[in-house]
Parts: sequence; C-alpha cells; structure tokens
Amino acid sequence: MSAFVLFDLEFTSWPGALEEDWSAPGQLREIVQIGALRLGEDYSVVDEFDMLVRPVVNPRLSPYFTELTGIGQEAVDRDGVPPARALGEFLGFCAGSSVLSYGNDMVVLGENVGWARARGEAVEHGILAPRFLNVRPWLNHVAPATAPANVGRLWQVLGLPRPRAGAEHSALFDCYSFAAALRHLRGTGATLPDGFL
Repeated sequence: MSAFVLFDLEFTSWPGALEEDWSAPGQLREIVQIGALRLGEDYSVVDEFDMLVRPVVNPRLSPYFTELTGIGQEAVDRDGVPPARALGEFLGFCAGSSVLSYGNDMVVLGENVGWARARGEAVEHGILAPRFLNVRPWLNHVAPATAPANVGRLWQVLGLPRPRAGAEHSALFDCYSFAAALRHLRGTGATLPDGFL
C-alpha cells in the first residue's frame, strides 16, 4: 500500500452556525487552518503540513471560533497566508496520494478553492488530482463507539494515549488523533477497504 494523507480543516464559525449549516447572511466556511499528515505503509507519520490561512470575507475571527479552536486573531494576522497560496501548497502536499478525512472536509476545501478562483486568484495544483475520501462511515462501522465523536476525540474514545501535545479543534492535533485511531484499528485487524488507497 502506498503512502496516503490525512487532513483536517478549521474554518470560520459562529454560535449556531453548524446547526444552521452556515446559512446566516455573511457566514461562509472560510478555512483558517489546514492540518495534514502523510502516513507510510505502516501508518507512521512521514511528513506533516500545518498552515494558518487569513479569511477574506470575514477577516475578524469570531470569539466563538477562537474559544473553540484556540486560534487567535493575532496569530492569523501574523502567520496566516492568503487562501490561494495555502490551498495550492496543501494540494501540492497531497499530489499523487489518496487523501482521507473524518467527515466531508473536502466539500469545504472545494468551496474555498471556488471562492479563490472567483476572486481571480490562481490555485496551484488541481483539486481533482488527489483522491479525497470521507472514511468516517467506515471507521464508525468498525468502531461503533466512535460514531458520536469528532476527529479530535477519536484517540480518547478508543482509550489510546494522547497522540501529541495540543487539543481537539486544532487541525494538526486532530490529524494525529485520526492517525492514532487508524493505527489502532489496523492493529485489531481492521483494514481500510480496497480502493480507499
């Protein structure tokens, strides 16, 4: 099996946005952080990607978002990069790989690529080149206790050691939680279905 990529996104949010599917005026799911891990054949971490992104439509982060993720306005203003650059670099990181998420983050990724292109910005590397797959249904099937858990809590639900410093709703921490869950399940004999990688 070839190496594959796990990824997670943190994107702008407000109280009630999830329940209302970001339908309030001006609420867009603009990416603020991209985290990703390239895993080898044994599911060990080979490389990582972690980038803050400056939102365009809502450049001021909501207090709700900051409390949820721990990502502050100062960090995004200082370290965030323009969306088109972040998206291009992430898609380059994924090139030639299957890219797995725990949920439909690829939809949010596609929205952000579309918005960047609508602004006339070039996004390097095609979004259709990597294969993006949501493995949450499979993972919840083989480990039913994970069904109500977000990606950052997978390690905890499965009784695993904390995968690294940090906390849920940090994109890179969430990726490490996801990787720990996949390694654990592989150790129990569960393997990703043929065609996923």
